[in-house]
Amino acid sequence: MDSYVWLALIVLGIIIEVSTTNLVSVWFVIGFLFALIVSFFCDILWLEILVAVVFSIVALILTRPFVKKISKKTVERTNADRYIGKIAAVTEDILDDSGKGRVEVSGSSWAAISKDGSIIEKGSSVIVESISGV
Repeated sequence: MDSYVWLALIVLGIIIEVSTTNLVSVWFVIGFLFALIVSFFCDILWLEILVAVVFSIVALILTRPFVKKISKKTVERTNADRYIGKIAAVTEDILDDSGKGRVEVSGSSWAAISKDGSIIEKGSSVIVESISGV
């Protein structure tokens, strides 16, 4: 009877694994598989549970560094991010935070405001600190 429970847990774990984008249950499935194998040879529930727990932990310890390495998420910089930290030329006076001033950086013209609301005159150079909006 325990074999059916372990088999059901394996199927459930596989369904969970397939329906998610992250590896969340693969280690438990491995543990359940070993518990299923043990259940064929003996009918000691506590031993089956112990095998499931031990093999799940061992599988996690042995495979987690590899899984983290292959699924490492890198932050993709957008095209706009490349302007942050660059020097821009003020092409229209920046008068307030209304976005009426303009700057040119790397050949692109952008509406601009000053960080502290101060007036920045045409012809000045500024550093792009952030980008908001589209």
